[in-house]
Amino acid sequence: MTQELLSITNLRIEGRSSQGWTQIVKGVDLTLNKGEILGLIGESGAGKSTLGLAAMGYVKPGCRIAAGSIRFDGQELVGAPASRLRSLHGRRIAYVAQSAAAAFNPAWRLIDQHCEGPVRHGVMGRREAEAEAVQLYREIRLPDPDRIGLRYPHQVSGGQLQRAMTAMAMACRPDLIIFDEPTTALDVTTQIEVLAAIRAIVRDHQTAAIYITHDLAVVAQMADRVKVLLRGEEVEEAPTRAMLSAPREAYTRSLWAVREFRRAPPATPAPAEPLVDVQGLTVSYGPLKVLDRVSLTIPRGRTVAVVGESGSGKSTTARAIMGLTAPSAGRVLFDGAALPPRGRDRGRELQRRIQMIHQMADTALNPRHRIREILGRPLEFFLGLKGAAKDARLRQLMTEIELDPDQFLDRLPSELSGGQKQRVCIARALAADPEFIICDEVTSALDQLVAEGILRLLDRLQRERGLTYMFITHDLATVRAIADEVVVMKSGVVVEAGPTDRLFVPPHDPYTELLLSSVPEMDPDWLTRLLARRAGQTPERIA
Repeated sequence: MTQELLSITNLRIEGRSSQGWTQIVKGVDLTLNKGEILGLIGESGAGKSTLGLAAMGYVKPGCRIAAGSIRFDGQELVGAPASRLRSLHGRRIAYVAQSAAAAFNPAWRLIDQHCEGPVRHGVMGRREAEAEAVQLYREIRLPDPDRIGLRYPHQVSGGQLQRAMTAMAMACRPDLIIFDEPTTALDVTTQIEVLAAIRAIVRDHQTAAIYITHDLAVVAQMADRVKVLLRGEEVEEAPTRAMLSAPREAYTRSLWAVREFRRAPPATPAPAEPLVDVQGLTVSYGPLKVLDRVSLTIPRGRTVAVVGESGSGKSTTARAIMGLTAPSAGRVLFDGAALPPRGRDRGRELQRRIQMIHQMADTALNPRHRIREILGRPLEFFLGLKGAAKDARLRQLMTEIELDPDQFLDRLPSELSGGQKQRVCIARALAADPEFIICDEVTSALDQLVAEGILRLLDRLQRERGLTYMFITHDLATVRAIADEVVVMKSGVVVEAGPTDRLFVPPHDPYTELLLSSVPEMDPDWLTRLLARRAGQTPERIA
């Protein structure tokens, strides 16, 4: 017999804006039984994360619960004293954030942050908590589980950090975990490991979960039921298999049909001259060699996608091109001239011509600066714009990224959704009027509808301005949509490179084949079959 764990009734949440209070969640109902996984999907700004946080009795600063009830295991959380909520948070209700890099304290080792919750809540002592942490690290397949906890957050990859956060959420064996886009920043091979670990932990410990995502293929593998949201309202809800096979509402069907964008081939099919030429780049962090004689060419006006699993060297290559990491060997040519290895040795004009859109919008934007200041600084620094000219350009940039300047220019980053923050990062790169932009996972945090819009925007800008892109991504659908050429990296070396069309046609390099086989499908049984095939078992034994 199922037991109800969470009940949300007629919930209304408002956010403060320059125009007063605006409804973010508009009378949504939600129920969750013990041991059940509910998927929340919808485009950016739909209210998914706001609803997930509300399940903890929490709203972000600048928001308030205007009406409704939130009952967790019979306890009313709306209006509950802070002491009661603190006793629940971490102990019985845990949260796995979208951006692990922003959620961890950079000054504490992983094991110390893991143990803080169970020790403070009196669940177990420090020594037992450490032993439990190692066991959880082993369960979620972190490398070197006995010692990885001694590292600081910056000393592990993004995928490893996301898994460490999942382990930390399980530290007190909570009854409910809210997973807020836990795999959006992960490559496809790492995503498989994280999804398998989350599913196994939830199943083995009979933990209920709310799984927030914009990736329909992922939610198909994880959720028992799916609720679709749009602009703070429920569109429809159904068991996962029924939702996938026969969505009732037109909006849900539109989600199923996205990612059909394919950029038109270049007007000049002949090979373009190189704008960026990476020659034999080698980078080491201490004794660890992370790039080993990497060479690649990015033609002018083209898009070259760089793909590979977490830790393959994609972002390190980008950092070396930007001058943020100095190579121990090799060089980077830009427009035929060798770039100084360190960015500080490059003049302002050269810095203007090469820009980067960072992966983690949460950590890339100053939380104390309003959008007007964030975008205004590069306009002043690189272009010397001030006064009315700067204001006009600010409004133009906001229009280009499809955000209303009257509504958003005077907001703080905390008042924006994840997708909106990433758009601001794109506008900041465009503010310098560059020739070459490194796009580091710029669509990984965006829902599929918004991501498609961003790809169309980047394609239009490229055609209008003659921009050249290096597109770092783990999303092979994005590669197929926007890239002219692809470079596949693994363990700091290039394993395959060539035109995009050739990547998707066998025969492949074995590692490329692994990447292609790891792309989730819109089939609830896909992950079970994949894990069974890789383990040499039948699907029934691994389900």
